[in-house]
Amino acid sequence: MPEFNLAQAFGLLSFVLGILCFYQKNDQRLRIMMVVMNLNHALHFALLGAFTACLSALLSVVRTGLSIKTRSRTVAYIFIVMTLAIGLYFADVWYDLFPIIGTCIGTYALYCLSGIKMRLAFLCGALCWLTNNIIVGSIGGTMLEATLLMVNSFTIWRLYILKKAQITN
Repeated sequence: MPEFNLAQAFGLLSFVLGILCFYQKNDQRLRIMMVVMNLNHALHFALLGAFTACLSALLSVVRTGLSIKTRSRTVAYIFIVMTLAIGLYFADVWYDLFPIIGTCIGTYALYCLSGIKMRLAFLCGALCWLTNNIIVGSIGGTMLEATLLMVNSFTIWRLYILKKAQITN
């Protein structure tokens, strides 16, 4: 069991920020909250010594910030290639691939998808990050991703019901 320290405190803050983030029904508010969450997450992983996860979180800050202003597929593909190149260069062990893959999925979701489809892709990315967080011993990160799987699923259901109600009216 990992010990509780400053790194774990930042992980718990990420947990709270992530719940606030994925509870958003509005895509733009989700993106803004995601920038804040990923900044905190980068600090959390840096304090844990999980360099590849920290780097992936920092790339997520930049890509999410840009996704607020543009939905360019070209920008998405540039970030995916950068994430793969930088991540693979710095990966030390096989499980460093989980945050890299999760970040690539999140990038595609932010730039190329919206609504329910975007959130479904986030579910896939969350599974990658959950695996990473369990392996690196992130208490808050593990709680975050497990909870985000549930909160995001609930938000998908709410959006589906809302869409269905609009179609029948």
